[in-house]
Amino acid sequence: MEKEKLGADLDQEMERLPIIALRGQVIFPKTISNFDAGRPMSIKAVEEAQKKDGKVFLLAQRQIDIEHPNQEDLYEIGTLARIKQVIKLPGGLLRVLVEGEERGQLMELEESNPLSGLIKTLPVKGISDPLKKEAYQRLIEEDLNQYITLSPRLLAGILDPSLILGNLDDFVEMAASYLDLSTEDNMTLLVEQDLEKKLQAFHKILVKEIQLAKIQQSIDYQVKENMDKVQREYFLNEQIKVIRKELNGDEDGGDLVDEYRTRLKEKDLPQEVRDKGLKELKKLQQINPASPEYTVLLNYLDWILDLPWQETSQDNTDLTLAREILNQDHYGLKDVKERILEFIALQLANPSAKGPILCLVGPPGVGKTSIASSIARALNKEYVRMSLGGVRDEAAIRGHRRTYVGALPGQIISLLKKAGTDNPVFLLDEIDKLSSSYQGDPASALLEVLDPEQNNSFSDHYLELPFDLSKVFFITTANSVSTIPGPLKDRMEILHLSGYTPYEKKEIAKRYLVPKLLKNAGLEEKSFKITDAVIDSLIEFYTREAGVRALEKELAKIIRRGLLKMNEEGLEKISVSQRNLSDFAGQKKFLKNPLSQKNEVGLVTGLAWTPVGGVTLDVEVTISQGKGKVLLTGKLGDVMKESAMTALTYLMTSLDQDLKDFRYSHDFHIHVPEGAVPKDGPSAGVTITTALYSAILNKPVYRDIAMTGEVTLRGQVLAIGGLKEKLLAAQRAGIKRVFIPKENEKDLLEFDEEVTKPLEIIGVKNVREILDLAVEDAHENK
Repeated sequence: MEKEKLGADLDQEMERLPIIALRGQVIFPKTISNFDAGRPMSIKAVEEAQKKDGKVFLLAQRQIDIEHPNQEDLYEIGTLARIKQVIKLPGGLLRVLVEGEERGQLMELEESNPLSGLIKTLPVKGISDPLKKEAYQRLIEEDLNQYITLSPRLLAGILDPSLILGNLDDFVEMAASYLDLSTEDNMTLLVEQDLEKKLQAFHKILVKEIQLAKIQQSIDYQVKENMDKVQREYFLNEQIKVIRKELNGDEDGGDLVDEYRTRLKEKDLPQEVRDKGLKELKKLQQINPASPEYTVLLNYLDWILDLPWQETSQDNTDLTLAREILNQDHYGLKDVKERILEFIALQLANPSAKGPILCLVGPPGVGKTSIASSIARALNKEYVRMSLGGVRDEAAIRGHRRTYVGALPGQIISLLKKAGTDNPVFLLDEIDKLSSSYQGDPASALLEVLDPEQNNSFSDHYLELPFDLSKVFFITTANSVSTIPGPLKDRMEILHLSGYTPYEKKEIAKRYLVPKLLKNAGLEEKSFKITDAVIDSLIEFYTREAGVRALEKELAKIIRRGLLKMNEEGLEKISVSQRNLSDFAGQKKFLKNPLSQKNEVGLVTGLAWTPVGGVTLDVEVTISQGKGKVLLTGKLGDVMKESAMTALTYLMTSLDQDLKDFRYSHDFHIHVPEGAVPKDGPSAGVTITTALYSAILNKPVYRDIAMTGEVTLRGQVLAIGGLKEKLLAAQRAGIKRVFIPKENEKDLLEFDEEVTKPLEIIGVKNVREILDLAVEDAHENK
């Protein structure tokens, strides 16, 4: 019976309550306080408490940076409180007003959402000796009186006799809640259950706070004394200026404020900008020139006065001249040139039309960056460029607020100042290589810049004034669309720049690269001759790329070695031909036709797209006795692995009955060479299917063919992307025939003859058509 009664008493003393972990704050019993709840578990605890009677248990965290505390991260002693009011704040925060009721101890924590636990109330042991109690009361009252004279943070009304005589324990905790004490000091008072020990601890804390207040008061006095000295010097300097003006009729060096005021009135500025400048100028008059703030204001006024708020250059609207300039600077790139000419035509029809946001996407070396400067020249606009590769700080776009030391505007405003007009061609290079970090997301900051509907009031954090970007012709470049954030991509018009054909590369080398490199080397074209055959050899045997960057490097190497030879041997002229090409460019880097080998079983050439252009991709299949295992190697992505399994399932369900036994009596090893390079995508489906088919039949595949296309379980061949780059890659590899999806045949009409003429291109609807033509004697197994 006694044991049962003890258990019942324990249940009465304990209560299960939702728990809120407080960071950097301690709430005492018998006090009314508030705190902000922002963590989901804290908001949930508030909601749970409101469903009942509003009771909640408040515990302080030992370390404030822990997001999800467990029992070891919380103090054991806290306060049982009742929620009085909850106010919703912006950002999903809750401001909670609570009244502390009793001191409690956490007996058991349930780490759920929200936190909850079994709480036991703790009584306080009082002081029985009335003389000792009165002595402690006088001591605490004396400490608080002394503290109030040193610090304004504690209200004098706290020493009301009725408060002190009411309950010493409640008074100590109420006074502590007014003081800005550390969490450790507050917990020392909250944890202590013996009133006498609590009063001793409070006295010790007050003595320390009094000493700190004295030191703070001394420091404050010294600072104010220094400030008075600065103010005195300022007024003396002003008096000196007036005296000089009366004696000499002018101040030393002229009145800087009047100079800025004149510039603000004379410059063509929007009214809002002029008002802001005059307001800052008024502040400047009231600041000592020796103050750091004086320089900050001068810099700000300089930025306002130097920016091209309403300085607009006159655009070229002559379509014939614009086309001529674009054709002079770049060979090919028809789609881009036509788009620019369309923009000029739009300007002729409606001069107030908003400028487009172009995004030039293509492999490296095809001229994305250089065409932006040609566009500026064709339109008679100023040209500025910002490289976004690796930018991870939002301030690079929007700038820093002036509260930071050394603050400056972002690159958008800085480059517009450099341009000197409000309608330049603005190139944002490598937009697909933006990064994000704790400093912000630059891609999000660009959303306003590249939105024609809202960039007419772009606000830089430094200026804090709207700047009209709607007249700026923004052009961005990227190697791949896939890494551009979706919202940013939606604001731009995508123009794809494909790789160059061998003929285009040859023309670019003859018209642009060779003359430019000879000029840089100080040579005349007549003294250094590079034949057309040499350029053809460099394209075919020394470089295999989508652009012309590697070709330019090879030509530069030839010219450097030729220049050395001319200096050492005293030659006046030099000629580079196929006969002596190896002396200048070294040995060939690529075979003429790396695929001109014997036909092999289970080896098929596929075509793939990469951000740097099209490439050929071999697929190898080996079959051995086993139990139906499928091994995929070559660092393949998930989509490519799925394509391999789809190809195997298709073959096992569509071949003759006697071949279906292969599935579970043999092991299949599918490998794509260059295993260190990640590979993914569905367009290798037909290649894997053909390699598996060849290996199962043990019949070779013709080595002068290549293919691309996605395969379904029923053998249908689906359309793919990047066809032009893939066809160019096939040319570079010496391929003769290429199998493509039938749906992609319409794309061939958009390609130049140089892309399609060297190849026999076969459109197929079903992979069976490829198997019959690509595998030797495949028709025998129909």
